[in-house]
Amino acid sequence: MAFRAALITGATSGIGEAFAHALPPTTALWLTGRNEARLAMLAAELGAAGRPVATLGADLALPADQAKLVAWLAGAPIDLLINNAGFGRQGPALAEAKAEDRAMIEVNVQAPVALAEALLPGMIERARETGRRCGLINVASMVGHFPMPYLATYAATKAFLASWSDALAVELRKSPADILTLCPGVTRTGFFERARFAGGAPGPGHSADAVAAAALATLGRKPHLVVGTLNRLSVLAARLLPRQLFLRGAAAAMKRRTRR
Repeated sequence: MAFRAALITGATSGIGEAFAHALPPTTALWLTGRNEARLAMLAAELGAAGRPVATLGADLALPADQAKLVAWLAGAPIDLLINNAGFGRQGPALAEAKAEDRAMIEVNVQAPVALAEALLPGMIERARETGRRCGLINVASMVGHFPMPYLATYAATKAFLASWSDALAVELRKSPADILTLCPGVTRTGFFERARFAGGAPGPGHSADAVAAAALATLGRKPHLVVGTLNRLSVLAARLLPRQLFLRGAAAAMKRRTRR
């Protein structure tokens, strides 16, 4: 599908940046992230051939910045919303990281819902008027399919986003809106460093470019994508195993990756 204008949150690195590069030059880009210097570099790079690129520095952990972003988008002709911004924290759920976990809930849960509530009704109305379609990609995670000890808050936020997104897709199935819940597994980004995983990422995983390309190819075809055959099998195995057996195994594996 050819979208006229896309908003990408968390656009300055990882999967968000990959989406910005993967969308065709005919799609105007509205990019937001915390790193304003990186946003400026990305805008210069992507707009070099005359492509419209608008940027706004915002920290979605702050409700005031969420409101600032919504206000910035008033009247914008967005027809593709990519809720990509997110982060995690590896370690015990009751560690002294309450402020970090509250910020995680704002970024991973509150911000995607707020942006969808603010933008989707107008996107759908414009799509009906023009006979086109609009799209929403919510970047959840493979671990949103099950509880994950030592990654408890992150997994729970992604479980919320996946559940909410899947339900929204059903509610809007007769509208001109295509909803995709995107669930990557291990992806080669800065996620694991920021989340403080001991030893870095647990495996080679996928590139951010591959994840973005798979998502764009799937949007409009089905509402839920777990990226990678092995990840899909892992999700299935987690459902089939006795719950407590799975949780004990997951806890042992994750505890080994918790920094002391």
